[in-house]
Amino acid sequence: YESSTYIEVSKSRGVVSSGSGFVYKKDDKYGYILTNYHVIDGGTDFEVIFTDGNEANAELISGDEYYDIAVLKIDKDKIKKVSTIGDSSNLELGDTVFTVGAPLGKEYMGTITKGIVSGINRMVSVELGSGSYLMEVIQTDASINSGNSGGPICNINGVVGGITNLKLVDSTVEGMGFAIPIEDALMYAASLEKG
Repeated sequence: YESSTYIEVSKSRGVVSSGSGFVYKKDDKYGYILTNYHVIDGGTDFEVIFTDGNEANAELISGDEYYDIAVLKIDKDKIKKVSTIGDSSNLELGDTVFTVGAPLGKEYMGTITKGIVSGINRMVSVELGSGSYLMEVIQTDASINSGNSGGPICNINGVVGGITNLKLVDSTVEGMGFAIPIEDALMYAASLEKG
């Protein structure tokens, strides 16, 4: 919970978007925050607010539209806690999971929702301006709303198993949210860290 962040993205004309993220590692100089690419897309300035209210300016290392992963860095002294990272292959159908994020923006940052693992190894179609592609995801019925994107999905021990990614939007469908498996996200993040 303490490693979760609200991310406000802006550029010269003001705020362009916001979302969630979490600290996934720290080294001698920086703390590293994982989020979705669509959260930071179009921004030049990134402000991170932790659940305890502490704020920090972040720098974008890199992001990838297709994997929908982005990595931000901040001064390591701003980091109070690093998330415990797990392995999504340990998740089973029916396991209880929690999401942490900022649905609807800053006012509701740090919101926790609960659900179960509804599906594993799901293949969902992601639409981009350049076409569509399939992404393997974890399905959950935990409540996911605008602003949750980029936040962690955790087991009952708070171990991160995925990064909240998208919600199936359809007026006839409820309770279908998705997360990128954490090992996939970290693999992408490792290459982004190297530029």
